[in-house]
Amino acid sequence: MSASLTSRYGDLHLHTFFSDGTYSPEELVAQAQRQELHVLALTDHDTVEGCVPTANACEAAGIEFITGTELTAEQDGREIHLLGYSIDPLNPRFLTEIAKFQAVRQNRIREMVQRLNEINVPLQAEEVFALANCRAPGRPHVARALVQAGLVGSLDEAFERFLKKNRPAWVPKFKMSADDATELIHQSGGVAVMAHPGLNRSDEVIPRMVEGGLDGIECFHTKHSAATAEHYLQIAARFQLLVTGGSDCHGLSKGRPLIGSVRLPYAHVEKLKAKAAERKAAAARHSSA
Repeated sequence: MSASLTSRYGDLHLHTFFSDGTYSPEELVAQAQRQELHVLALTDHDTVEGCVPTANACEAAGIEFITGTELTAEQDGREIHLLGYSIDPLNPRFLTEIAKFQAVRQNRIREMVQRLNEINVPLQAEEVFALANCRAPGRPHVARALVQAGLVGSLDEAFERFLKKNRPAWVPKFKMSADDATELIHQSGGVAVMAHPGLNRSDEVIPRMVEGGLDGIECFHTKHSAATAEHYLQIAARFQLLVTGGSDCHGLSKGRPLIGSVRLPYAHVEKLKAKAAERKAAAARHSSA
């Protein structure tokens, strides 16, 4: 795509059906073209399975692609989501750890279905896995399976009656420590960014995460107001952290896709890429030591 750097924009928080999104990589990239985006990052939960097909679709469309993932972590008892950018998708240790997370996710699905069965909701785990058709299934897949089986009328009803926290089929997620998640991202040559901090309301843990190697904050997000974005821009400046942003698009949301609703200026992408080059060089030195 021909565009000056000042008129180039990215969306760096996107999901496909390789985790809990509904778009294929090709559909996601087609939506990005409609939004005239110039760079995408795929951040599926606990997997990099969709990165190669998304990269191929981006190359065909003339869109820059950044490999990514989203990990669930914990800091001082608070759930934190970490985005890992520019990770090596073939890194052996990363793939080994990701496989463990995926197994935990699959077991969580079985436990949620068991809890549904205990209250006489006749859903089968195999129905969820068949619908999900990925290695990293999550609660949205259970919700969709409930709708598909005619057991609830909508996804909202599924969450409200069964799947939200403190509802009958809610099962807590496995969480690694934020330090361990950051280190895992770094050793695979990636950059660790705190996702949607305004949703977690955990500002007090940011200084500790910076000590643990946090590289950036997702200041711009679909659910961040302008005031919230400005608040996190100030925090990013205070701790000299990278600034990222993305729509967190999972497919259609209330009749429209979120992709493109957050447009990150390319200057921030360049800084992210520069930090990724540093992390890759450090990872290479460490592996050869």
